[in-house]
Amino acid sequence: MSAASSSPTPTPTSYARTPTRSVSVRGVDFVYRELGPADGVPLILLNHLSAVLDNWDPRVVDGLAARRRVITYDNRGVGASGGSTPDTIEAMARDTVLFVRALGFDRVDLLGLSMGGFIAQVIAAREPQLVRKVILAGTGPAGGPGIDKVTRITVKDILRGVVTRNDPKQYLFFPDTAVGRRAAHAFLDRLKERTDDRDKAISVSSFRAQLKAIHRWGLQAPADLSRIHQPVLVANGESDRMVPSENTLDLAARLPRGELEPLYPDAGHGGIFQYHDRFVARALEFLAA
Repeated sequence: MSAASSSPTPTPTSYARTPTRSVSVRGVDFVYRELGPADGVPLILLNHLSAVLDNWDPRVVDGLAARRRVITYDNRGVGASGGSTPDTIEAMARDTVLFVRALGFDRVDLLGLSMGGFIAQVIAAREPQLVRKVILAGTGPAGGPGIDKVTRITVKDILRGVVTRNDPKQYLFFPDTAVGRRAAHAFLDRLKERTDDRDKAISVSSFRAQLKAIHRWGLQAPADLSRIHQPVLVANGESDRMVPSENTLDLAARLPRGELEPLYPDAGHGGIFQYHDRFVARALEFLAA
């Protein structure tokens, strides 16, 4: 692993106070945040549909950064990053690789959540020398069952959020149970901990491009997972409505070096946020092995 001299030295701090920086990727500024120890293989976090820097659970980021160099970023056209958001997962993967190389890294680990997990799979298959290990959460393979329904579910729950005056992530990421509702409220409160230098919300055009990319991913022919030779940890809640949990089981079974974290009970798409302590401990153990 090598880092460019222009890359700032990360410091052990909280995600709520980590400064936002930018790097030029072929003339386009990509924003990112970096924290944790300055040595070791960096862990790049790839975000979910409509998410920007401030949508990562600080308990997950801080927990990982206690022992790993962690980098979150906005891909092309998302949040405060420049350019236009592409409408294919493959193009998003290419942009992510360009971002990683712009920071000067030649070896990284990936944590992909939901759409970020689609992107991570493409990178792992196409850039085997770049990627050491992968963690896939709340995600599925190309052509996986139910993935082509993400647009319908997302729009329905956004409208539900408008009617009820609740954040739609409460419905999209957590089950409609007493446990799920408590977890959703706690998660949404944590997302408000950062009060200064917050990221820009995703634009409507970028959101539409991402939905189109996800729909295409869901309609593709079943993925050839045998091309991914890196160790992969797979995690999810047992009741994921956005990317049905059967996709998680399928990934773990078909990836040559897949490892399944037992599905989190009474949890959904945001299972790694609901069970952040358990997830962080397992992720660090996997990355250190």
